[in-house]
Amino acid sequence: MRTRFDLLLILPAGLFALAFFVVPMARLALVGASGPEGLGAYFSVVTNARHREVMLATLALSAAVTVATLVLATAAALFLARHRFPGRGLLVAMLTFPLAFPGVVIGFMIILLAGRQGLIGQVSDALVGDKIVFAYSMAGLFTGYLYFSLPRVLITVMSGVETIDPAMAEAARSLGAKPWHVLRDVTLPALKPALVASGAIAFATAMGAFGTAFTLATDIDVMPMLIYTEFTLQANFATAGALAIVLGLVTWAALLVARAFGGASVAAAG
Repeated sequence: MRTRFDLLLILPAGLFALAFFVVPMARLALVGASGPEGLGAYFSVVTNARHREVMLATLALSAAVTVATLVLATAAALFLARHRFPGRGLLVAMLTFPLAFPGVVIGFMIILLAGRQGLIGQVSDALVGDKIVFAYSMAGLFTGYLYFSLPRVLITVMSGVETIDPAMAEAARSLGAKPWHVLRDVTLPALKPALVASGAIAFATAMGAFGTAFTLATDIDVMPMLIYTEFTLQANFATAGALAIVLGLVTWAALLVARAFGGASVAAAG
């Protein structure tokens, strides 16, 4: 009786996954192998120089965004979780506000900040007589990805900090440990599950994000834009499908590794 009830509980989620994940992914995999290259299309990220370069650039960008996000968000989370002051709630709300913005809006914000008529360009032109413009490059995309990754990581790490027993840090300090040693030997190891989980989320989001890249794509080659170009401009459905499957597999592999190192807490990220 218990088993039958459990099956009834999982049935809606199973039907949803079948209809909106398994069937579409299977169809996409078949489309990817339907081109002239057949199954060889799935190896184009190795055999095709441009595809390989774009994949490596996407991996490097996602890794850089993940590291920068973890460093900034961890520092902010440690401060916010340990201090209570007037306006703290408002500050946390402002830091998590980017969660409400779609990627296209973030792209426009980067253009307003670092575009040809952006604020940074106007200030640099007034100071040194030369406009600094980086919105339409990898630097602009990095800034955009960092902007929408920070809130996700910040929330997760703050929750992790609040679960740490303060007595552990107090015991370390009473034994003569300096603040840096407490951070390195006590706080960060205790935060490992939260850091790995949030890092996996940041990496996966950066690998597949499209809206911001589409808005800024003047001189940007990342996998989502390559797939979009193959699908819409070249009408190369097989290549686009194969690249989409490969992108998904690479991201899934990264999440799998993160879960292996971070434990079950990374399940939410995958």
